[in-house]
Amino acid sequence: MALDRWDRRTFLGRSAAVGAGAAGAVMVGGEALAHGRGHGEGQPVKRYSFSVMGTTDLHGNVFNWDYFTDREYDDAAHNDIGLAKISTLVDQVRREKGRRNTLLIDAGDTIQGTQLSYYYAKVDPITARRGPVHPMAKAMNAIGYDAAALGNHEFNYGIPVLRKFEEQCDFPLLGANALDAKSLRPVFPPYVIKRLRTPCGREVRVAVLGLTNPGIAIWDKAHVAGKMVFPGLEEQAAKWVPKLRSMGADVVIVSAHSGSSGTSSYGDQLPYVENAAGLVAEQVPGIDAILVGHAHVEIAEHFVVNRATGKRVVLSEPAKWGQRLTVFDFDLVWERGRWAVERAGSQVLNSNAVPEDPKVVSLLRREHRKVVAYVNQVIGTSVVAMSTAEAPWRDEPIIDLINQVQTETVVAALAGGAYAGLPVLLQASCFSRTAGIPAGEVTIRDAAGLYPFENTLEARLLTGAQLKEYLEYSARYYVRTAAGGPVDTAKLTNADGIPDYNYDAVSGVTYDIDISRPVGSRIVGLSFEGRPVDPAARFVFAVNNYRASGGGAFPHVAGAEQVWADSDEIRNTIIGWVREKGSVDPAEFASVGWRLTREGVPVFP
Repeated sequence: MALDRWDRRTFLGRSAAVGAGAAGAVMVGGEALAHGRGHGEGQPVKRYSFSVMGTTDLHGNVFNWDYFTDREYDDAAHNDIGLAKISTLVDQVRREKGRRNTLLIDAGDTIQGTQLSYYYAKVDPITARRGPVHPMAKAMNAIGYDAAALGNHEFNYGIPVLRKFEEQCDFPLLGANALDAKSLRPVFPPYVIKRLRTPCGREVRVAVLGLTNPGIAIWDKAHVAGKMVFPGLEEQAAKWVPKLRSMGADVVIVSAHSGSSGTSSYGDQLPYVENAAGLVAEQVPGIDAILVGHAHVEIAEHFVVNRATGKRVVLSEPAKWGQRLTVFDFDLVWERGRWAVERAGSQVLNSNAVPEDPKVVSLLRREHRKVVAYVNQVIGTSVVAMSTAEAPWRDEPIIDLINQVQTETVVAALAGGAYAGLPVLLQASCFSRTAGIPAGEVTIRDAAGLYPFENTLEARLLTGAQLKEYLEYSARYYVRTAAGGPVDTAKLTNADGIPDYNYDAVSGVTYDIDISRPVGSRIVGLSFEGRPVDPAARFVFAVNNYRASGGGAFPHVAGAEQVWADSDEIRNTIIGWVREKGSVDPAEFASVGWRLTREGVPVFP
């Protein structure tokens, strides 16, 4: 693990508290001073106002462009995306507030998510000798970010890529709860303190504490095991916030790559809460605001009352991919020899209301064109068109394609070994309802669109009984629907907010899902090669590394014996398979292995 820059970073982090060091405190102007009466007749009240802007979950989006469809991004709500749009909003806020009275921070998940970010991690990697500067670093430097918290997806490409990205950024990447596995000391700067100059000569010290997600320990175990540990956000905030206050911080802002709901997606595998931002606000005194990330929801303004102090803490989460910009506004008053927050609030600005910033577009036009050319390379042909539009409720050929690729890969890998004789089963999820393979020429972007995540493939051992429980857990995804009545597909899936990527269809066996039954008793007729699955039977179960590491909290698989693992992304495996075959014909691999029923009657005949 590349930790050679920690001594420098430690120095800079400490220097932040005393006003020295490029990654620490900086002097910024201020001009929002008001006077009034208070603290005794005739005495002026010193006031100062400033704003902190925030983004999160940018996921490699610089432009308002969808590389998987090769056109401008659009959705049902007509959102726009990308840092080029965010830059325009940031400029507007700086003009309105005065640049000296603003800061700009991010809450993580920056360098993974688009083919633009993938290209500069894998195809033309920033880690190569004389390699390029990462587009996200270029854009964020140009816009003028002051700090960014680490997201869990920052670790997807391994520590060397992350460290190179860190080196290319003109602002610190913060992670107070990313600790060295042996020394338990932070391996990234925990915080930064920024200084805002006010007209009255009393500067305001604004501390930004960065917290990342403890789920990294399982989601990216291959990269961090034995190197880093990630304790809970509440624990580390309770450690650092008092220190920041003792260093003279007038305002403490937490940038947390953690949702606010208090829930976790990995069950009891770690003793830490995944979405802990609300708990941090409630349990840790001394915090004024939290920029929330990770959950991909929009929270314009939400207040949480701290249990110890009774003080309200403002939370805000801008929508993903640069769709929104959070703006925290702080009004301060000078009292008892220090600045105190009199009022704090937040709002979100919509990036679809502004054009892309020409300076960002110009800065990264060449990288964008290079990636567009890359994703439009033809790798084969398809006999017919295939779509994921109905894949959440039907066994569609396009999902069978993913499983066929995975099956052939695992069977070949196990050939001649101790597990070659065991049946191979596969899981796959519908990651996007808009992905598809066209009839005719198939490009990299078509194939990559089926698997937008950088997941790799693993093989674990499961019994028939464990497989049944796995499928029952997956079937929670469907809303219970009584027999006989109509079925509205718009209301059939995503029960209790379960996302599409946490519904797994399993190939290699056949089964029905009776959606008229309660959760836990929906799997009917589970069979292998025409016979009921023996609870004691053993299967090789191929899963992506996210699921194998506990993502989604599916039962058994995370603790199951691993018999094989691949280092290449499943997406690349699909692309390579199409290239090798030359032509994709669903007649060679498509079958109906599962279906939805109600009391034995198929929902979709």
